[in-house]
This record gives sequence, structure tokens and C-alpha cells, in this order.
Amino acid sequence: MDHGACAEALSVLPGITPPPRLRVQTLKRLLAYEIQARALGGLSPKEQRALKAIAGGKCNSEATSQVVSSGTHLVREWNGRTYRVEVTDEGYVLDGTIYRSLSAVAKRITGTAWSGPRFFGLAKKRSA
Repeated sequence: MDHGACAEALSVLPGITPPPRLRVQTLKRLLAYEIQARALGGLSPKEQRALKAIAGGKCNSEATSQVVSSGTHLVREWNGRTYRVEVTDEGYVLDGTIYRSLSAVAKRITGTAWSGPRFFGLAKKRSA
């Protein structure tokens, strides 16, 4: 596809106005993304918030670590026991109980307050 064909294909999609000076390769990628997003449902609200935080310059370990897809299993060994946490759309499931945050799961496991993403190795310790 040439530049004009890519721009025309993008312009027929509702809500899309292709920028006039993008390279053909970039237009092709944008078109492919838009087709896939419309067919498969796009990003979840949680993923959209994380991307907006990153784009707004709020890119820290917590903003990037919060994007864990539903269906992911987090495994952590603590005091000789292995804990398996399933990420769902409703929250985090440990031993049949749903928790709203990873920090709540970490507190349940350890008995003390922890950063959940850090406890499960999703965020690095901040340097002083």
C-alpha cells in the first residue's frame, strides 16, 4: 500500500483522522492496530490508564508494573510455602479469596504491609 491508500483506509474508520506527514510504514502499523483493536476489543481501561500515565511523564515502576493481564498467575515462595495468585478482571485470587490489590495479597501472606508489585517482583526497589 502506498501513502494515499493507507491514509484513505484510515480515514474511513470512525474517529480516526490520519496525520498527513506520517511515514507509510507508520500508517500501516496504525491501520493494523486499529483493525485489530476493533476486532478484538482494544485495550482494557486499566491498560489505557497505565499508558496515559506513561505518556504523561508519570512513568515509574508502579505505573508500569500494574499492567498485568487477566489470566496471569503470579507465584511467590514465602517461608517455605509457595503461593499462587491468579489475576482476574475482578482482582487477585489467592486460595479462593478475591483481593482488590496485590498489596492486600502480600499482607495476607506475610502479615505485614508490603508493596504488592514489589513483593511479587513486578516493581524494582526505588533508589534513594
